[in-house]
This record gives sequence, C-alpha cells and structure tokens, in this order.
Amino acid sequence: MANIAVLGYGTVGSGVVEVINTNHDSINKRAGKEINVKYVLDLRDFEGDPIQEILVHDFNIILEDPDVDIIVEVMGGVEPAYTFTKQALMAGKSVCTSNKELVAKHGAELLAIAKERKLNYLFEASVGGGIPIIRPLNSSLTADEITEITGILNGTTNYILSEMAEKGSVFEDVLKTAQEKGYAERNPEADVEGYDACRKIAILTSLVAGEQVDYEDIHTEGITKITDVDMLYAKELKASIKLLGMSKKVDDTFYSMVAPFMIGENHPLIGVNGVFNGIFVHGNVLDDVMFYGRGAGKLPTASAVVSDVVDAVKHMGTNIMTIWEERKTNLGKFEDFENKFFVRMKGLDDDQMTEITNAFGDVLYVKASGVVDELAFVTMPIKEGEFAEKIAAFEDIYSIIRVDF
Repeated sequence: MANIAVLGYGTVGSGVVEVINTNHDSINKRAGKEINVKYVLDLRDFEGDPIQEILVHDFNIILEDPDVDIIVEVMGGVEPAYTFTKQALMAGKSVCTSNKELVAKHGAELLAIAKERKLNYLFEASVGGGIPIIRPLNSSLTADEITEITGILNGTTNYILSEMAEKGSVFEDVLKTAQEKGYAERNPEADVEGYDACRKIAILTSLVAGEQVDYEDIHTEGITKITDVDMLYAKELKASIKLLGMSKKVDDTFYSMVAPFMIGENHPLIGVNGVFNGIFVHGNVLDDVMFYGRGAGKLPTASAVVSDVVDAVKHMGTNIMTIWEERKTNLGKFEDFENKFFVRMKGLDDDQMTEITNAFGDVLYVKASGVVDELAFVTMPIKEGEFAEKIAAFEDIYSIIRVDF
C-alpha cells in the first residue's frame, strides 16, 4: 500500500480525492499498489464530508508519519507550500503538485533535493491542467532540440477573447460573465494581466533550456487593453486575437514573452477557443507537435496530479530524471525580439501615411467595417526596441497588437 497526504482541500485537492475514489481499481492496477489517502490537510473543517475522518490541521502530523510515502501539494501560492514541500522531501517523501507559482520559483531547487534523495518532485498539472506536456517534454521529446514553444496557457483569458470575438462584446462585460460562470476569479489580475501564463511559459522554457528561467525576466502583457474594435480588424484580417506565452530559440538564445497576438487562419492555435488550452512545440527533428485540451478545472487538473502520484508510486526509490539545473539561463534581450505589429491610430490623411512609410517602410493598411476616422496598419517584422522607438513619434495611438501571420 502507498499512503498519500493531500495538502489543501480546495477545488483541486477535493478533485484529487474524487478521482482516486472514482477510478480506484484502475489507478491501483496502473500503480501496482493500492493508493490510500491517509490524510488531508486544511485549516477548515468539513462537517458532513467523509474527509473529516482523515482531516488534520497540523502539517507535522503528516511530516512525522513514516507511513506517508507521497505528498500531494495543491495549496497554491509560494508559502507555506514551499516550506512544506522542502520539509517533505528532506523527510524522504516524494511530492506531486499543481502549484505553478511554486514550481516556477523554486522548481530547480526542489528537483535537486528530490534527485539527491532518490525521490521525485512531479508537476505535470502545473502547466495546462489536464493536458500532458511536462512528461512529453521530459521523456517523449528528448531526442529533439526544441526551438519553439508557443501556447494558449490560460483558459480564462482565452474564454474572454473568444467571447469578445464571437459576440462583439467589450472586455468588462465578458469578464463579468466569466466570473459568474466560475471561469474567472473574483480578483482576475493574475489571469487577465498575463501573470499566470508567464509562470507557465517560464516552467516550460526552464525544462527545454535545462536551466532556471525566472518569470520576472519575461516581458508580460495582458488582455485588458483589447477592445471590440480590435476584434473587428482581426475579423477583417481573417485572424484571431489570443494571449500567447512563447519561447523561441534563435542562435542558441531563447527569447520569451507573454502578450496578445493576432494569429492567422493557418496558425496551429487558431482553433483553440473558449476555456481550452493549446501548446505548440517545434523540434528540429520531429517538426511540429500540438497538445490540446482543458487547461484548467477541478477534474482535469486533478487527473494530471493523480497521474503523477501513480508515477511516483511506480518509481519509489528511483528518481525520474528531469534536466533543470539551478543555474540561471540568460534570455535574449526583449528589445531584440522580432515581431510584426498591428497599429491603430487617430485620423486618416496622406501626411500620416507618408510618416508611417518613412518610419516603417512597406506596411499593410487595414480597414474595418463601420470604423471611421482612424488609420490601421500591419508592419513588416521589426525588432521590439526599434518599433518602440519609432512608434513613440506618433500621437493618439489606440491599439498595438503583435501579429503572427
């Protein structure tokens, strides 16, 4: 028998218990042992829930129990999750988590501790919810040199942008609906400002680079400035606006960013809508691979956590090697990242067009049905720093969105 303890009985924690109870026989068969939830840790009580019988409020009870083999950390946040996780590993217990904040911040350190003690620190559910992406990067795609990872990594923002595109709604109205449906938190800042996607692309880039990528070093923009008028132009261009987290390798250097992009109808992520996530991976041997599914939610995320639990049970006493060193990798300068840009500005006259041509060379001018008294165009590829310098000379800019088509 393999005893586990679940830290946190919120959405994901309760989902983990539910998945283990629902698919108990098949999970045990795959693990090769019976998996038993011995403890659940939470500050709250849950009267009337069977979980109350195994509920504890003191982590030390779990830490000091030699019969507990695996800790499932689904508390969220950096503390006390980091302290608990480190203590668990030092005490000889493997850890499975969905905590992207903690993995992005301390993943390399915790992996090193697990390796030293022949334990495992597994975090499949930290990126993409129920979509398998960590394990493929760590095992299935090891023969490839990964040169690009681009993903729709946040279901909340993808739902908002999909609804805005389909219904012509404004951001504030769709956000309210998303909160009512439970797709967005009461405080949606981490999602709509791109912070959640940033942590996830930092984890993926760290795994691909094999070295620590600090999410604080990744240029991050959210979707709060995207308007219904922007959606009209996207429709005219047969494009879709998505919040993308991306890392691209150019001459042995990774360039990473999170920002809204207009992507064309041939882009592999164009059909990823609603609360779904999609992750595009390009390797120099395998070429293009797509991972698609529900990127969040109670049961999809819990399913990914439980798959890690099964892996941890099967590999007791053996470390599943993950190449992610603690030394920091140097990302390329954001100013040198090259993109195309969609720009909207006030007015429409020949002088402005001359100024635009002088600044950006050949551009594609765009008109949208029903939109008047403004000028919109798409640049050729240009470095971020050069674009920022040139666009600063223009006034009354309504919108700037990067373009990938």
